This record gives sequence, C-alpha cells and structure tokens, in this order.
Amino acid sequence: MSQPAVENRYRVIALLDDAYATRVNNLNRSIALAQEALTTSRDIDDKELQGKCLSQLSLFNMIKGEYELSISMAEEALEYFKELNDEKGIADVKYNIAGIYYKTDNFHLGLVNLIDCLTTYRKYKDHHNEARVQKSLGTIYEYFGDLKNAIKSYEAAIDAARKAGDTNLESNAYNPLSGIYLKQNKIKEAQEVIDRAILMKEDTKDIRGLAFALYGRAKVFTAAGEFNSAEQDFIKALEIHNEMGEKLGTAMAYRKLGALYIQMGELAKAKTTLLKALDVSNEYNIAMTMFEANYHLSQVYALENNPAEALKYLEQYIKQKEAVINAQTLQVIENYEFIARMESIEKETQLQKERAEIIEKKNLAEQSSRVRQEFLSTMSHEIRTPLNAVITISSLLKGSPDDEEKQLLSSLRFAASNLLRIINDILDFTKLDSGKASLELRAVNFPLLLENIRNTYDGLAREKGLPLSLNIGATVSKFYELDETKLSQILGNLISNAIKFTEAGSVEVNVDKIGEKGAFDKLRFRIIDTGVGIPQHLIGELFNSFSQLQSITTRKQGGSGLGLAIVKKLAQLHESTVTVNSLEGQGSVFNFDINMKKAAVVLETPERDLTRLKDMTVLLAEDNMVNAMVAVKLLSNWGITTDHAKNGLEVVEMAKQKVYDFILMDIHMPEMNGYDATKSIRQDGNPNKETPVFALTADITADQQEQYHGYFDRFLKKPIERDNLYDALVKS
Repeated sequence: MSQPAVENRYRVIALLDDAYATRVNNLNRSIALAQEALTTSRDIDDKELQGKCLSQLSLFNMIKGEYELSISMAEEALEYFKELNDEKGIADVKYNIAGIYYKTDNFHLGLVNLIDCLTTYRKYKDHHNEARVQKSLGTIYEYFGDLKNAIKSYEAAIDAARKAGDTNLESNAYNPLSGIYLKQNKIKEAQEVIDRAILMKEDTKDIRGLAFALYGRAKVFTAAGEFNSAEQDFIKALEIHNEMGEKLGTAMAYRKLGALYIQMGELAKAKTTLLKALDVSNEYNIAMTMFEANYHLSQVYALENNPAEALKYLEQYIKQKEAVINAQTLQVIENYEFIARMESIEKETQLQKERAEIIEKKNLAEQSSRVRQEFLSTMSHEIRTPLNAVITISSLLKGSPDDEEKQLLSSLRFAASNLLRIINDILDFTKLDSGKASLELRAVNFPLLLENIRNTYDGLAREKGLPLSLNIGATVSKFYELDETKLSQILGNLISNAIKFTEAGSVEVNVDKIGEKGAFDKLRFRIIDTGVGIPQHLIGELFNSFSQLQSITTRKQGGSGLGLAIVKKLAQLHESTVTVNSLEGQGSVFNFDINMKKAAVVLETPERDLTRLKDMTVLLAEDNMVNAMVAVKLLSNWGITTDHAKNGLEVVEMAKQKVYDFILMDIHMPEMNGYDATKSIRQDGNPNKETPVFALTADITADQQEQYHGYFDRFLKKPIERDNLYDALVKS
C-alpha cells in the first residue's frame, strides 16, 4: 500500500472515530464526517473501510428516522462485510437493521437480528455493543409486556456498559428501567434511577441522550402528580429531539405530553399535541407510538362528548395494534422459545467445560499446595529456628559495656535481621499470592506511625548521606482505621528501595489528602528519590515476582527480588494500584492512593509493667537447646519460673504432674509434634486442660492447620517478638 493510501486510511479511521463520538450532541456533523470518510475510502478502494463508513451512516440515519436510506446503506455495507467474512462488521450492520425493524412495525425481525448480534458480540467480548443490544432487546420485551425479560436485559446492558467503562451506555439503560419501576408503582425507585441517568448525561455532555432522560423524568413527575414539572421536561426533551432530528424521541415525547394534557384537563392542547405525535409516527412508520396516539385521541373526543370521532380513533387504534401485534405474536413466542433453548444449551455447554476445568485445576492446585505447604513448613522452621537464637541472644546482650562488642553485636543483629527480612519476604508473598491475607483494621495515630516508619529507615539513609524527609499534608487527619503492619510493609519496601538505588540527593515521603467522601479520606502516598531511575521499557517488570532488573541492580543492592511484588499484592489488598514515573539518571516517583476511614482519638498505650508476670510458671516445650536457653533467659527477666521439656512426649508427661500458668509449645519436635501434644493435654483428667497454651514456632504455616485451632490460645512466631509474647501472657 502506497504512503498516500496509508495516510488516507488513517484519516478515514480518525473521521469515523470523531463521527461516532459526536453523535451524542451533533448528529448532522456525524453524518457529514462519515460521508467524508466514505468518499475517501471509495477513492482508495478499501472495502473494509467502505463497509465501516456505510455502517455508521446507516446508524446515524436510523437515529434520524431516515429509515429507507439507512436500510439501503446497511445492505451495501453487509455485502462488503460478507465478502470479507467480517463477523463484527456484519453484527454492526444487523444492529442498525434491527433498530429500524423494532422502531417501525416488525418486532419479530428486530428480535431475530438482535439475537444474532448478541451472539457475535459475546463471542468477541465486545461489551460496548453488547450493552447496546441488551438495551434494545429490553425495549422489545417491555413492549410485549414481558417485564421479567425486559428487566433482565436492561440489567445485562448496565453490567456490559460498566465492563466497557461507558457511562453513556449505562445511563441509556437506566431510562427504560425507571419506566418499568413506574409500571410497578415504585415511584421512589424510578426517581432515583432516572436522576442518576440525568446526572450521567449532564456529566458526559450527551445532549441527545439527555433528551431521553428528561422524557423519563417527566414520566416520573407525571406519576407523582407533579404535572407542571412533567410538562417542562417533556417540552425540553422535544426541543432537543427536534434540534437533533431524532424522530422516535419526538414521537414518544409528543405522545406522552398529549397524555399528560388529558390528565391536566387541557383537552385542546392534548388534541394538538397528539395529532403531532400521529403525524410523525405516520410519516416515519413508528408503530410504537402510532396506535397509542390514536388511543389517546379517542379518549380526548370521548371527554369532549364526540362519540363519532372517539369511535373512529378507537377503531384505528385496534386495527393498527392488531396488524402489528397479532401478526407477530406467534413468531415472537416461537423466538422466545428459541432464545430459551439457545441459552440453555449455551449454559450447559459452558458448565460442562467449567466443571472439567475446575476439576483439573483443583487437582493441580491441591498437589501444588501440598508441595508448597510442606516446603514452606520445613524451610521456615529450619531457617527461623537458628535465627531465633541469634536475634534473641544479641538482643539480650545489648547492654554490654564494651564498645567493640557493641559494634559486633549491632552488626550481628543487622545481618540476622536482614536475613530474616528476606525470608519473611518470601513467606509474606506466598501468603498474599494464595489469597489468605486480609486487612486487620484498628484505630492508629497516623502521623506517629509515619514518623516511626521514617525513623526506622533514617539510619539507612544517613549511612549514605541522604536526607529522608516526611511531609504530611495539613488536611490529613490524625487518626485512621488501618492495618499498620501492612501499610508499614508497603512504605518500608518503597522507602528502602528508594534509599538503595539513590547514591546522591534525597528521598522524600509525601502524604496528602486528595479527596473526601463521608467518613473516608482519600490519601495519596508519594515516595520520591533522586536515584538512578528506571528505563521505561523495564517499568512493567518491576512488580513481577523475584524480579531484579539487571540494568539497575548491583551486587551491593541485593535482595530477594520480592519487595515490589509484595507491595503490589498489598496495594491490591487495599483496593489500590502503585504507579511509577521515572527518568533514567534523575530519579523515580512511586504513587498509590488509599481510602482510609477516620477514627476516634487513640489513647496512648501505657508503658508495660514488667513485674506483672513475676512468680508465674511456664512449661516450655522446645527441642532446640540453644532456643530453650534463650527462652528461659528471656522469661526469667520477667520473673517467670520455667520448666523445660525436650520433646512432645516429655511435655505431655510433665503436664500431668503439675499445674502451670502457661504452656509454650513448639510444633516441630521429636517423639510427638506440638499439635498432638497439645491435643493430649486438652483431654479430660489432665490438670492443665484449661491452661493457656501458646504455639511458639518457627513454622509460619502452623496456624493454617485449622483442625488444631481450638487447642491453642494463640500462635506466636519465632524469632520471638518479645512484646507480643509478653502481651499474650499478660492477657491470657
């Protein structure tokens, strides 16, 4: 294809896009643009584009009521699309033809064509056009009094429109849905739905659609007895329809306005208005309003005590209705049965396919889950057990007076904590990836939490000579309900990454309120650095599991490659998404927004009274002697006397001899594991049957054994978190 032909092709596509977008407020301009596109596509002899142009022109002329021209263009377009075997193109044309059929006098053919369209659009997951078809199907069902299928179609239209992200299409379905609520005498529901539609139309500047929404609201006002408001809306809708050349809307509005005038007792206005409705309906063969206008005119003449004219219009009403309805009723009913059969077969086929897929996935998932569970259980226990000793011992020895020893202990704690962080990254990601994580919300002093997070990473920043600043917007509240652990993980990963990849400059953490709705504030978090930056083509890889971008990673930066993958999962848990803006050599900005519920004032937690556990007794089950020594030392600092059992059988025997205040139970032990040992202690006759038992384990999967949950008061993890252990014992 030559360069001019390529350029003209792009020009045609642009003209068609513009024409379709403009249809909502300037139909004549849409027709002019599509006509220009058709001329150009004929010049370059592009059949596909000619078909698209003709299909659009058919749609626009169908909307204007130029039905013969619309059909002519549709048939020509259909020839092109059939030659090209373009299923989507054929469906688009059939939609236009269906619109003409059901708006005039052939509901059956309208229904058949719409069902064909729906099958194609579903096949290609074209939610935009699926919404249009479902709305039209609802109109036909409603006209035949099948409100159940009408509601089903309108709701399906709303669902498809939301999937397509098209507010206009969504609001289009609200209009007739409001009308059905009126038929069910649900005036309040009808009002809510139509008000929503009007707001959407005003927001999207869909002038043509606004006219139909005003028409819908006028019907609600009529039902509520607010006749003056109803009249104003009908007249405004008529003005827009006349300006836009919308014939169906014009006929509908005239007919309803005429009916309103009958209710208001203004028979002269009613007669004039209904005759206009009849003129438009007859000229454009709009059966949907034609016989209804005749019926209302018969009412007017009856009220004027003119039985001859009343009878004439009543006979016209009966004749026209029978001609349209009776001739098609059997065909429509047959088509309903066809639709039902088609849907039943389609559902059964899909269900069988889904069953097979589910069984296969279930088997694979169960096998994979077992392998992963066993691996995680073993790995976490084997690695975290010695880490427990290293971290706890270094913590207990932190009071050493020797400066050199202090430095060595500090290095030891840092190395152990860094190793623990990498292990926890892997374990956290696995839990998030399996969907087993959830938010645990509680009221938190938000600025204090942010300051603590900043302080945690300030030393790391200062080691590199970087200022780490925290800026909290003036409108951010002091107290929110949040999961401080998970929010700390998100910010911690992003801040440590920013420091890691920044050699000079600064790192900033900014938190601002960008919105408010009821009790919720929308907060935006921004982590800004002046680091090496990220190449644009690599940004998409950042949040992948185990991803470390080689172009920006050095050996000294290290890590598990899971930090940002965890950030992504945690953000999704908060119904948020992390976005990245970055320039190589200049730095990066990571953003995410979270809706947080404002909380009442959080009372400050008093300092722990470390004498509250004095003179209490603990039975400790621990097969690792180093960890046992560490635990005994820690517990003795709180004044607790400890008896030590080296395996599961031993702890069961010792529990029979003496009543303890608490039992700390390891899970992985020789002779008998902690699950079975605890189950045995909980049996009748054991003096420690009611004694609080805490699982103290390096296996992070231990709490997932649901069949044992009733035996333990709480699951605590190794390395021992001293505050958590202390609080658990005090509160038991």
